[in-house]
Amino acid sequence: MRFFKVPAIAISLLMAVSAVALIVFINEAGHHTTVKAVNNMEQAQSTRSALNELMQSMLDAETGQRGYLLTGSPSYLLPYNETLKTINQQLDQLRIIFTPDAEQLAEFGVMSRHVSRKLVEMDLTIKMRDAGKDDAWRFVLTTDIGKDQMEAIRRQADTLAASSIRNIARGQAQVRRTLQLSRIGIAIMAVGGLLAFYMYLLQTRALLNSGNREQDALKRERDQLDLQVRERTANLAELATHLQNVREDERGHLARELHDELGALLTAAKLDVARLKSRITPAQPEAIERISHLTETLNNGIALKRRIVEDLRPSSLSHLGLVASLEILGREYQERSGTPLTNDLESVELGGAAQLTVFRLVQESLTNIAKYADAKHITVSLQNQGGYAMVEVRDDGVGFNPSNIAPTSHGIQGMRHRVEAAGGKLTVSSESGAGTCVRAVLPK
Repeated sequence: MRFFKVPAIAISLLMAVSAVALIVFINEAGHHTTVKAVNNMEQAQSTRSALNELMQSMLDAETGQRGYLLTGSPSYLLPYNETLKTINQQLDQLRIIFTPDAEQLAEFGVMSRHVSRKLVEMDLTIKMRDAGKDDAWRFVLTTDIGKDQMEAIRRQADTLAASSIRNIARGQAQVRRTLQLSRIGIAIMAVGGLLAFYMYLLQTRALLNSGNREQDALKRERDQLDLQVRERTANLAELATHLQNVREDERGHLARELHDELGALLTAAKLDVARLKSRITPAQPEAIERISHLTETLNNGIALKRRIVEDLRPSSLSHLGLVASLEILGREYQERSGTPLTNDLESVELGGAAQLTVFRLVQESLTNIAKYADAKHITVSLQNQGGYAMVEVRDDGVGFNPSNIAPTSHGIQGMRHRVEAAGGKLTVSSESGAGTCVRAVLPK
């Protein structure tokens, strides 16, 4: 009998010690969780306060800007400039707060870009006011640019504030759950007894191990599928980029062949016609007429060759720059189509590949407008947006529903891939009867 009682006593003692240790562990874990939840709530409250202070600073800066624009008094610039320094400090503080959370940091990045654009818009109007361009700053003041930026800032601030509120609510719920679980755990331990708890622990451990095995199996399958999707997506993107580069290389090669070979042939033919014309006497009017017609035909062929070469590979892009190339492209389109086109182009710092991307984007957009839009006016703009360049092609044509684009329509998809390959983002907004706007933002 003692052979069986000794192991039973030892097992009972071990179970008792384990139960006591488990109770202590539950209390300590609850305390740690509660402290962590309280810290999270305090941090969320600080985040809300910092967001409110940032919004108040933006309003103060806008008030100083409006006061200076309307009165011209330099006294409004002092609080405006001080507020700008405060805004930069507040943005740095918020960036530090949001850095641990990738999702909130991304939302803050969006808000920070809107803040930068709003500050650029306010600074631009003040510079226009200082330069005496009253019509320009009044026009900017009457547009919805500043309002849209402030609304975007408010939306992002509300989103981040809502996230902070959710963090507070989660912290409170976590504290309540911790307290409730502690009470329930202690009650079960006292009422259920050591043996029931021991059996419960074994069962829980078995279920946990089974669940972990299932989770591990699902995770391995999910990781494998994700890896395959990423590999195939990367391969398709690489192939599309390669085909695009091959296409540009072929266009460049064809342009050089047309310029060198066909250009030389046409020029030689024109020189030969000029020699023949110099040897024809006025007594041969029909021959003179034929020679003149041939000369005109050769001139038209040379002009056509030059236009085709420019369409294939714009030489103006490397010789004159992006702004001049876009002006030439717009002027030629206006001459061909008869549709009025307005250029609003700023000089931007972009690499050669990015400049070609912008040029092709505008070229493709104008081609689509000529085919489908039936527009009465077109606007092409190129603007600096902090560390980015924004190109926009807008028309007042018939418009379309972007969600109903057919899979076989590769024009917009090609533009989007070209822009994304350059590290940018393309957006197409359109409504039936309200025109179309194609906008791309590329990093400098």
